Amino acid sequence: MYSLPEPVRHAIESGRAPSPPQILLRLLQLVDDDCTTMAELAKLVEQDPGLCTRVLTAANSSAIRRGNQLRSIESCLTALGTRLVRSLATCLSVQSLFDERSASRTVDLSGFWTHSLLVAELSRSLATAIGYQRPDEAYLAGLLHDVGELILLSALGEPYLKLLATCSSEATLSELEVAQLGVHHGEIGTWLADQWQLDSPFADGILFHHLPAEQIVTAAQLAQVVWMAHALADCDEVPEELAKLADQMFGDSGSSRLLGLSNQAGQRMCMVADAIGIAPTAGGSAGGLPRVLNLQTSPQPEASGQIASMIGHKALLQPLQDELLAIETNAEVLLALRESARILFELNRLAFLLCDPVDGQLTGKGLTGQAAIFGQVSILPEAHRSLAAAAAISKQICSSYDHQPAPTKSLMDIQFARAFSSNGLLCIPMIAHGQAVGVIVAGLSAGQYVRLSRRQPCLANFGRIAGTSLNNWREAREARLRTAEAASAHFTRQARRMVHEAGNPLTIIKGYLRILDSKLPQEIGVRHELNVLKEEIERVASIVRRMSDVPAPVVDEQIVDVCELVRELLLLYRETLFDSKGIAVEVILPREAIGIACDRDSTKQILLNLWKNASEALASGQHIRLTLTDGIRHQGRHFAELRIDDNGPGMNEAAMSALHRPANGRIGSARGIGLSVVGALAQRLGIPVTCRSKPGLGTMIALLLPTPDRREPQGSNETTRRSETVSSSDTCQE
Repeated sequence: MYSLPEPVRHAIESGRAPSPPQILLRLLQLVDDDCTTMAELAKLVEQDPGLCTRVLTAANSSAIRRGNQLRSIESCLTALGTRLVRSLATCLSVQSLFDERSASRTVDLSGFWTHSLLVAELSRSLATAIGYQRPDEAYLAGLLHDVGELILLSALGEPYLKLLATCSSEATLSELEVAQLGVHHGEIGTWLADQWQLDSPFADGILFHHLPAEQIVTAAQLAQVVWMAHALADCDEVPEELAKLADQMFGDSGSSRLLGLSNQAGQRMCMVADAIGIAPTAGGSAGGLPRVLNLQTSPQPEASGQIASMIGHKALLQPLQDELLAIETNAEVLLALRESARILFELNRLAFLLCDPVDGQLTGKGLTGQAAIFGQVSILPEAHRSLAAAAAISKQICSSYDHQPAPTKSLMDIQFARAFSSNGLLCIPMIAHGQAVGVIVAGLSAGQYVRLSRRQPCLANFGRIAGTSLNNWREAREARLRTAEAASAHFTRQARRMVHEAGNPLTIIKGYLRILDSKLPQEIGVRHELNVLKEEIERVASIVRRMSDVPAPVVDEQIVDVCELVRELLLLYRETLFDSKGIAVEVILPREAIGIACDRDSTKQILLNLWKNASEALASGQHIRLTLTDGIRHQGRHFAELRIDDNGPGMNEAAMSALHRPANGRIGSARGIGLSVVGALAQRLGIPVTCRSKPGLGTMIALLLPTPDRREPQGSNETTRRSETVSSSDTCQE
């Protein structure tokens, strides 16, 4: 980890790299366009070192990053998502209009931007030419090689402006930086790369770009690429000594393409600069240094300054408020607030504590992306407990650096500061309707507090927006719950009324069946059919009753004879579905009973839906075949396979996919709905379903019905059960 002199480190903790307004405007336009891809967004972000730093920092923060570090801009944007990217761009764009630091109003950065873009393009071209594995990483290292200048410019302000005004080149700048600050801008950029936990070769590319040639030849490949790109950026022609050095670093063929690569990179840089509205400066503007325009600032009248400050604060936070209104989850609100605080106030280390609506205690339980200590505490609403509690009670910003007498420092505050690796805390109450709904706790140094103390009104407004957003989300959630409960209660009342009304005719039908059964002579051979009919009516009644029932716990699995089940369904539905339409039916069942561990009614519904789909698809003269096979092993379990083949028109991909679509999804046809119900029931019962079909060539659907696990008898002389399938005596081939 690269270290810096302590005064400089404190100064740059709040430094930010400004972004050209043209890029930010274009980014906002792209994010609002539904047709924009992440690759297009990444291409734009890669043109701006300042915006790159924000995207890298946000995407690699503990709240967002999962697993390995994110090193490409596209992967960072994907991790952030378009909503958060838009929040970043919105805050940065408004911030650039109301920047309180005079530095951003007294320098011209067009030369800096074009130089950085040119070095980035050259770095990627060189990396590709020599076969470096990650050319996009080389582009990013080239783009950020001078980002330390922006950070120092933002953090130090006028002292750094005076230093810039005396420089004629980057080499001179580095010498002056070391003499006056004890560190140069390459070391600043390296320190930031280390904070982002990027690979050390990436940071070295930023650190080494001003080293002499005799040293750079001993460096790793990425550092050499960035160094060479930086050297070429200031050359109209390739000097002989630079060509020899390229041969030494990249091989004998390294110098032969330098001029072509340099010209192509220059053309691409000009195209990019023109696209974002930056005019390349003639002669490169002192090697790409920020150009000082005016160090004199005229004082503003106090009243005018206050008015401008009020307008600035409102304009700064209005886009954030608009963005938060569109967010639908608590986690998204907190994430947007976290990144907005990072951008607007340079609060890079913060956590949230929310007030319990019952007892008012502050806790961070259940909130992700922050140190564990915040999820372990429940702070009573008493001022001496913590600065956070004092802020919530007083509804005022509290910090470890307040001048008024503060209560004795609590151990909890010490723990919070240690979790942030900071010397002190800043606690911003989140207020909604005059009540505290939580507190933003941030770690900061004394220097940061001095800079932020001038922005207390803006910080307070930020807390109010945060509180209002959280409160709005809670109210919206409660409204949705109330609406859902009301709809559920209404549905239950309607369902019970329908159950009552449907139960009457079903009861009458069952009564007439009993009368019919009693009047038929004993020798009439239709009693089996009557029993099947009674069972089906009872199944319908059971389905109707369940419409208003609370789902019951799953009962132990029942064993169903699938052979008998198929025969019963054929007895009831064969004539209606197949015989009356001229569809031939072939049934092949084994002689022995086959028990399956499935719900009987659900299995019936699966088979009936499949048969109805086949009946609707087949024409007169076509046929369907039902085959049942026992003894199937699949993933270590026993199954019986029930296969349905037909020679009908077949199904397309959309129809087959209905087997795996939720039953309440958009299907588009009644047949699709039936297949979707089959898929949902099969998934619930643990029945794997396979389907093979082609338009014009028929369809095959196979169900693997789970059977109870069997243990083969050991040492028995009995003949084991036959495993092959035998056609039963009632097999019908028509």
